[in-house]
Amino acid sequence: MKAAVWYGARDVRVTEREVTPPGPDEVLLSVAYCGICGSDLHEYADGPHSVPVGKAHPASGVRAPLVLGHEFCGTVTAVGPAVRGLAAGDRVAVEPHYRCGACPRCLAGEYNICRHFGFAGLMGHGGLAEYATVPAYMAHRLPDEVPFEQAALFEPASVALHALRRGGDADSVAVVGLGPVGLLTVLLAARRGIRRIVACDVDPARLGLAARLGATEVVDARDAGEGDAGLRVRAACGGEGADVAFEVVGSQAALDTCLSATRRGGRTVLVGLGRRVSFDSSALVDNEHSIVASVGYRDTYPELIRLVGTEGLDLRPVVTSVIGLDDVVRAGFSSLLDGGDQIKILVSPSASPSAPASDSAPDSDSAPVPEARTPAAPAPAGRRGDSR
Repeated sequence: MKAAVWYGARDVRVTEREVTPPGPDEVLLSVAYCGICGSDLHEYADGPHSVPVGKAHPASGVRAPLVLGHEFCGTVTAVGPAVRGLAAGDRVAVEPHYRCGACPRCLAGEYNICRHFGFAGLMGHGGLAEYATVPAYMAHRLPDEVPFEQAALFEPASVALHALRRGGDADSVAVVGLGPVGLLTVLLAARRGIRRIVACDVDPARLGLAARLGATEVVDARDAGEGDAGLRVRAACGGEGADVAFEVVGSQAALDTCLSATRRGGRTVLVGLGRRVSFDSSALVDNEHSIVASVGYRDTYPELIRLVGTEGLDLRPVVTSVIGLDDVVRAGFSSLLDGGDQIKILVSPSASPSAPASDSAPDSDSAPVPEARTPAAPAPAGRRGDSR
């Protein structure tokens, strides 16, 4: 089979590999689509960050070279002898969190912060390949009403959904950073009936899309001076500030905007993947302001399957291109890092090489090669707002 394999920074190769037969508790699937995440971009650009190189990951038993890709779905082609409830021919979405099932957090149901935290496609072999073998607990069977093009977006949508749960009840929210996760946070906040949703970014096209997805106000931060973006978001929330702000970039500037934009007694949820940041602890205490982190997700796939399958939720507006596996470096990683107008790129292993990209994902599960424009790229990874 063909697979996109990470060997090192700027060294991802589409190579031929043996298909790994499923172990006793595993399933083998033919991959329909796999999205390119900002985490993948960071591994490509200047990794390793999460990819294990010296020692195998304890949950996967794998170290580099490693097949990337953790936003994927497909059709089960074989199951291990101990697998129950899944069979060849089942259409599934993959929830790529590894879990041990035995540590205190797993036993408490918080498997997203398992002692052996990790993701297939980052800490183990993933879905940027024609076939993928994963633990059976990762596979969620899809009803006919859920097309693969939507299921491929369940992973970033789960990040957004878990962040909203971490934010708690809110009448007003601010979303700072409109990469795929930020935009899906807007969409799902609107679906949850949040009355006021303020979206903030430096890209007018993304601000326009956020408005179409449900943002009630948008704040263009391109010409904002230091501290101005937060004040603008606060003003858009009636002057009091947002109940909850979501930092979906992973930068000091975005955190500053969130803290400035949030009301007294409010909450900022950290979603973006950044490095070290700082804040004024006195102001935090004086305003009784909470900062919480949100990593990955848990128990989100059943809700997303229901929302898409029976309630008409459409995640596909964030998809800007579908490419073939052979083009994953040129039209995927390199294109995204170059900067441009892409938001979410899906990779279809069944698409022919040099397939033209499309403005949206196709509508059938057969993953035909779409016809449209040549791939462009999103903003640089530093402002992408796309977490795991």
